[in-house]
Amino acid sequence: MAQPTFYYDIGDPDCYLVAEQIMAELGALGAVPEWEPVHGAQIGYTPPAVDPDALAERVAQAGLQPLRLPSAWPPDSELAMLTATFAKGGGRAVAFSLAAFRQVFAGGRDLADEGTVLIAAAACEMHPKAVLKGVTMRSVIASLARAGERARAAGVSSLPAIQVGTAVFAGRHALEDAARALAAAGEAVR
Repeated sequence: MAQPTFYYDIGDPDCYLVAEQIMAELGALGAVPEWEPVHGAQIGYTPPAVDPDALAERVAQAGLQPLRLPSAWPPDSELAMLTATFAKGGGRAVAFSLAAFRQVFAGGRDLADEGTVLIAAAACEMHPKAVLKGVTMRSVIASLARAGERARAAGVSSLPAIQVGTAVFAGRHALEDAARALAAAGEAVR
């Protein structure tokens, strides 16, 4: 079985919840997924409007810190997604992304604020000067663009999404749907 891929944008609350769910249920897919940062705009995706009360309830049901949305909404996630791409090059995409998600959705911090991104980067031992230099590098910008192209080619049109082989499962139930499909495929093979 090929390694599953988790496509996400740090500015999307459904991506936050699925990311936390992936970490809580690491065995759900039978393999740890590759985390692939994709800026939603690259695939023509805009997160739906947020109902803060419903989102707060989902966050509480997941056992996460209480929801605190930033005053700037919807968030501009471009800097965070470039930083996640830079972090991925150093093996820190998961650590940075989780820290950034938590800064936004548990800390209520503005994702477009350089300070928010640098706090999340510091949480996974990324030096601020390296981050600020890294996000301007052509190779990092091109890598994020290629991730969007790969996502589109795989059939990803909304986030969060989990790709397993050629199948793509998207939306807030992506992890459960992907795990269910994998379990059914495993049963069919036996």
